[in-house]
Amino acid sequence: MQNRHFLRTPTVLSTLLLVLVFLSFPTAGSQDSLQGKQVFRFNISPNGYPPYLIVDQNEPAGIMWDVVSAVTKRLGYKVVAEQIPRKRVDKLLLKEYIDGTPRAREWAKDPEQFLFTDPVVQIEEVLFMPAQSAFTYNSPEDLTSKTVVTHLGYHYPVLEPYFEEGSIHRFDVARDRDMFTFLLHGDRFDAAIADRLVGQWILRNEGLRQQFAITSKGISNFGFRLMLREEWQSFAKEFNEELAKMKKNGELDAILANYR
Repeated sequence: MQNRHFLRTPTVLSTLLLVLVFLSFPTAGSQDSLQGKQVFRFNISPNGYPPYLIVDQNEPAGIMWDVVSAVTKRLGYKVVAEQIPRKRVDKLLLKEYIDGTPRAREWAKDPEQFLFTDPVVQIEEVLFMPAQSAFTYNSPEDLTSKTVVTHLGYHYPVLEPYFEEGSIHRFDVARDRDMFTFLLHGDRFDAAIADRLVGQWILRNEGLRQQFAITSKGISNFGFRLMLREEWQSFAKEFNEELAKMKKNGELDAILANYR
């Protein structure tokens, strides 16, 4: 009886081991024992979002990455890049697997669940067309009966009612670069929707600038922010303060100039 009781009772050593294992499990904002800094796990997505997030090189880069890296360093955090697919981001953010992701509030499915910082930059969605196209855009009604190439999983608030009623047709592709490939080689497509900077970045790097035209009037203009969990209120306040300094002293403009 005494031996059986001993086997069921945890020893001091085993209890200590369990505590150490628990403490070593990474959590949002946990202490980095090597660097002495808190960790900020930032989602850059598997494909990135150039020029805001660039992942196809040795180290992450891009406008949002540079801003987040600069600000978190000043706030005493070590930023760690995580590549989370778009469909899993919200769930893993709430489960504390990551601490933040770039997002426009208007793109979030349930924005009330999250906390948003001030805008880092503005996202201006425009239409890209083949250079020879005579199409002009002034309002969503101009797209009636047309097929536009869109990014898989992306939400376009201004056009959603038209997509739902079928007056405007969307054709989803998985990558931003693919939108221009389909538009250039597919007769059934009239235009592609992309952020102005994103589209210009792709066309410049692919040597396709002369083959496309861009509408002067945009479809929408949204602030591109950090989306966080509600408990990161203090971090968001300090982030906004540092961001305001970067905008005022020209540091943000210098970062933007590197990617234009």
